Amino acid sequence: MLGQRVAHPPSTNFDEDFEIPAAKRLKRLNSADSLSLLQIENGTHDGSRESSSRRTEIADSEVETDDEEEKLPRSSQTELESALPPVRTDKEAIAEYEATRAAEGDMGLKDRMGQRKWVQGKSSIYVDAFVLALETVLDEESHLFDEAESAVFQRWRDLSYEGQYLYVRLFLRKTAAWHRINRLRYYGDIADLNAAVDELLRFHSLPAVTATERIAPGEAEPPKDTVLEDSFTFADSSTDHIDSLEEASSLLMLEELKTLAKEAKVQGKNKRDLLQALRKTSQKQGGLGWSGLKRSDTEESVKSEQSVDFDEETSLPNGLGTNRDSHFIRKVLATTGPCIRLSSPVLKLFERVHLVFYRSTEWTEKSLTTIILARISRRNFPEYIVSRSNNIFSSRSTLLEFEASIRTQFAVDTLLEFNGTVTKDSLQKVRSIFEEVYPRWLTILAEEQQKEDRIYESGEGAYLRRFSPAWVYTRIVHKGTSVLGRFKEHKREHQMLCELLDQRLFHAARRGAWYQRKALLEEHYMWALSPQDGRNEETQKKHWKRTALRTCEDGLQDRDCHLIYHHDLQKRISKLERQLNVPKRLQHDFGHVRLAKPIERYVQGTRVERDPTPSHNGRRNSTGADTINITRRGAKTIWLDPLEDNGECSVEAMCLSFYRSEGWKGYHSEGGIIRTLFGYLFYDVLFTYIPNVFQTAFQTCPLDLHTDAFYPSRFSEMNARLNAISNGEGVDILRKVHEKEKERQTCVVGVDWGFEIEDLVEIVECFDGEALSTICKVMAQEYQQRGGGIPDLFLWDKGRGSVMFAEVKSENDRLSDTQRLWIDVLSGAGVKVELCNAVAKEVVLR
Repeated sequence: MLGQRVAHPPSTNFDEDFEIPAAKRLKRLNSADSLSLLQIENGTHDGSRESSSRRTEIADSEVETDDEEEKLPRSSQTELESALPPVRTDKEAIAEYEATRAAEGDMGLKDRMGQRKWVQGKSSIYVDAFVLALETVLDEESHLFDEAESAVFQRWRDLSYEGQYLYVRLFLRKTAAWHRINRLRYYGDIADLNAAVDELLRFHSLPAVTATERIAPGEAEPPKDTVLEDSFTFADSSTDHIDSLEEASSLLMLEELKTLAKEAKVQGKNKRDLLQALRKTSQKQGGLGWSGLKRSDTEESVKSEQSVDFDEETSLPNGLGTNRDSHFIRKVLATTGPCIRLSSPVLKLFERVHLVFYRSTEWTEKSLTTIILARISRRNFPEYIVSRSNNIFSSRSTLLEFEASIRTQFAVDTLLEFNGTVTKDSLQKVRSIFEEVYPRWLTILAEEQQKEDRIYESGEGAYLRRFSPAWVYTRIVHKGTSVLGRFKEHKREHQMLCELLDQRLFHAARRGAWYQRKALLEEHYMWALSPQDGRNEETQKKHWKRTALRTCEDGLQDRDCHLIYHHDLQKRISKLERQLNVPKRLQHDFGHVRLAKPIERYVQGTRVERDPTPSHNGRRNSTGADTINITRRGAKTIWLDPLEDNGECSVEAMCLSFYRSEGWKGYHSEGGIIRTLFGYLFYDVLFTYIPNVFQTAFQTCPLDLHTDAFYPSRFSEMNARLNAISNGEGVDILRKVHEKEKERQTCVVGVDWGFEIEDLVEIVECFDGEALSTICKVMAQEYQQRGGGIPDLFLWDKGRGSVMFAEVKSENDRLSDTQRLWIDVLSGAGVKVELCNAVAKEVVLR
């Protein structure tokens, strides 16, 4: 029966035939399905940051500005970075620290860190941060690196300060890109740039390593650019390594490319078109050479010029002389001058060091410096026990397999998320990867369960498990299981969902989704795919509906099934009980959590439209007149606040003034109040000792707060505090924390000490204890994902003894998925929610 096609019931909204779906909006690289370990655990993302790696046009050049660091894409925070306080990490802050704490004489890293002193041209916070990561890893986890890699580290230590500084600054930039040497503007720290470049280009020999690395599932062999050979350089030279026109032409700025295109007689609307036209032209007319035939050329002169072009003047690989590539490459390099890029094997090695140090696969310039800036900033931090584990990877082979699993995961994400329309061929490739990973997943799963049973105390290994290859393989299996559904292999899909639910170590945040899908398969498909055991068709269907009912009940009883999934499971239970004719007295009663639709409210006000400049914001209509481009969907609107002398304000402020006129107190906080209350009410729980989650003494929260390991690791403490809040003890907890920490302004995640304590007390008093407990539980289970989407306005009325949330929308706005989810959570907890629609009774042109 494996793979048998079964007709889909209409209620499932499945099409019978396999069709290529319409192209969908691409997810951003910082979604839950991207590389970052901080984000891959829960399958959701905030979508607030954009990546530059999927641009539809080729960038003009990374060297078009003198300050290339400004062009780096914004990146999400690592677990360690998100746990540190929000210190200034811009160039001015770094320059200020290095300049004001400069001292005479040479000092080591520890002296500079202790005395907070740097000397320009002799030391740098960038180099110190890089060295701190390297030395910390080698002191505690040197067993993860072999003899050849240790030799690379020693050679790096032997580099001059200027060589180290240049390497670190390039490491923090577009690491895989070429950089023009004449545009590396580090004059203040590098006196002799050419000498520093030559130092990075110098060859070094390496000792032979006989150990062979195990091939990881999903990879035929490790990528060549990750393997050290018998010798290495810290950087590559353009003279030796640029051997294709495509690579060379990417170095050109737009104006330079236009000049070359004009000479080659090609045209294009933008840089992408120009590059394509240039490469296409280069691939034609093989053997003539770029010099071309002119009236004044003789056969001898042409042959002579070609001979010089292709043999004597170029050091390009053989074979390029058969077309124009050699001349174009030479022209490009003559324009750009010598270029440099970091050597890939050494770069990958240092990335591995940072993976181990930051406990993450993602870091930025901010990550590298924040930890030092946090140390030297004069701030107060909570008191907790620092515990940095030195056995996060048990062996070198485990670390390498983890790296390989991340690459495999990226391949799966690329096929499913980042390649436009998902084709049948892409799905088949994902399925092949899944089949290869599956046996290894089962093996590591058993090993991790043994470790959990015999080595770790309760909850101790929860955070460390995120660095097991099984964590990544579980996600790949999850993706592969969904592909089985796309191929309508529902019996195998059901089997995999059962296996995913049987393990409780990895991706607990997905358990609710697995229960939902498993129940759907049992309700609609499994009756036709499993043995009937003497049952007729109708009895068989009822049997599997009862199985689906038990699955939903199991999901509600599963403590790892997050609250956000409960509503859908409850709806399916009610539907199945009606279909099975379960007596009313035996049916589940979910009346206490029945969702109330948000109340629609319309608030009238005066909207301000800016007088547009016709050449920019207006356009000509058919009569030649200028038309005003009215506010676009999603754009911020400007309104007049009647309570503030008709001053200009946001739409949220205008609606807040309306509610205040109705007797409500309130803030436009967008979750700030909820995060502050959570920080107050769970202060001691946040900083309870849990191994491995406090790696430095300068954290504002445990590292696992933004993961699905936070809640289960503190299950008893969390439930005790939730019960206390339900029983009305929130005000006492709030006042105790305020008395202890307010004066110190302790750095605690989410807490805004600017809120008045009396306001916070009134809010907790107006909250129903059970409702506040439910909201806090959602935050504890999914702090990262639920930080966004909370309604704009938080309102309370002490006289009425009630609280209310209001989501403000102007005429061009729509609710997002995260906003709808929060409205469901709040309504299910019995909290009043209003959808406040701002309506312009008048439009003023200014």
